[in-house]
Amino acid sequence: MPRILIAECKQEVSTFNPHLSGYEDFGIRHGEELLKYHRTVRNEIGGALSVFDSTPGVELVPAYSAFFITSGGTLAKADWERIASEFLDSIRAAPPVDGVYFCMHGAMASEEELDPEGWLLAETRKILGEDSPIVVSLDLHGILTDRMTEHSDAIVAYHTYPHVDFFETGQRAAKLLLKIVAGEVKPVMAKVTVPALVRGDELITATGSIHYAVEAAKSVEQGPGGLSAAMMWGNPFTDVPELASCAFVVTDNDPALAEREALRIANLFWEHHGKMQVPLVSLEMTGIAKSHTSGTLALVDAADATSSGASGDSNAILRALMESGCNLRTLLPIVDEPAVKMAFAAGIGATITTSIGGTLDPQRFKPLQITAKVRLLADGRFRSESFGEEWLAGPTAVLEAGNFTIVVSSRAVNLYDRSFFFAHGQNPERFDAVVVKSPHCQHHMYAAWCVRMVNVDAPGSSSANLPYLGHTRCARPMFPLDAEVPFQPQAKLFQRHP
Repeated sequence: MPRILIAECKQEVSTFNPHLSGYEDFGIRHGEELLKYHRTVRNEIGGALSVFDSTPGVELVPAYSAFFITSGGTLAKADWERIASEFLDSIRAAPPVDGVYFCMHGAMASEEELDPEGWLLAETRKILGEDSPIVVSLDLHGILTDRMTEHSDAIVAYHTYPHVDFFETGQRAAKLLLKIVAGEVKPVMAKVTVPALVRGDELITATGSIHYAVEAAKSVEQGPGGLSAAMMWGNPFTDVPELASCAFVVTDNDPALAEREALRIANLFWEHHGKMQVPLVSLEMTGIAKSHTSGTLALVDAADATSSGASGDSNAILRALMESGCNLRTLLPIVDEPAVKMAFAAGIGATITTSIGGTLDPQRFKPLQITAKVRLLADGRFRSESFGEEWLAGPTAVLEAGNFTIVVSSRAVNLYDRSFFFAHGQNPERFDAVVVKSPHCQHHMYAAWCVRMVNVDAPGSSSANLPYLGHTRCARPMFPLDAEVPFQPQAKLFQRHP
């Protein structure tokens, strides 16, 4: 009867966002509360639980979950220390276990600890010892550090972008962990680092050239001797020393197979990496807006993508449209707590004059004065359209400033689907234009029905114009930050119990 410990520590940050994340940006759950919540959502832990719950004899030890309500800037030192302390205290308090499943992201960073996931794994080893199998699930935008691989028995990562396989990734991780616990397999992992930071439509796994590397990884994982494999292109906005893309393969005690296939996947990625950038349209897009006649125009502001760690308070596109005299009925999201407080004080139906934007990242965004009618007020608590997670935008107001409908939240919230709009009474399909603060959403959410997706070269801490950001920590040379980037692939092997 295997006893399995489950814990989670998950956040994606942009270190270029000057607004620090804090403890309040996480949903914290302990013990049975962890199980109760994750059995209601289709995320990684939900998928893992579906496997554990259907396997006779498995006893679950739910320890701790710190799940980001939204991505954000670097995690403040004191808040990281609090989360780390609670996480490790839950491990110490647990009874002896036969295996561990950790749900992580891979792109966290605190003010001083630039590899939080690796640090937690190393500290967990000090508590549980070297023999307890640990399987970790990661986002393919995670940064797979050597410390993470040294202290885990196996890594499992997403295979899809936009991400639609959270649940399935958890299932894969749980099944692999149970095989390790049963002594059926002995994992060995090979990792190949690729000096490239990439963005753009070529990374859509269903249609882009990234599918060559992803399909190769899936084939290895499902083939003889394969246990897990993935192509990861780390979040380019988390500027830490080991930021890069990487291929990894986990096999059943076959280091030669792991090394050969990891090199093959990495080379397939490198073969197409030059195309993996975004053609951007200047912020001065008055011609596009003025020539638009029918349907909905999607203005993609990936530079302020809160799911990638941006602040969410960019008013750059709003300002450009207003200054150009654009008369399109336009829907957009923004974070501005003072404006929300003014709206709540005035009440629904009142007209207020307030500044909007630039409250969190004032160096990039200057406040823009608007006069607007308060159309709706809400607490900002809702479930995501995609997977059913609970999201907390804080007190939220819908403001109508002429032809602009602005959904204003008190705090950043994920915008990789339409649920923030829907939860506040706004259907993007009813507008002439919509500002989408996410580099990619699932196809049906916008691309399937918008007449055009315009990738705008706006300022922001998650800009696809990567050289603009100013990386200082990651290894160099690095594509596309440098002109000449050689690739001499080498595989590193990791195995805990040969």
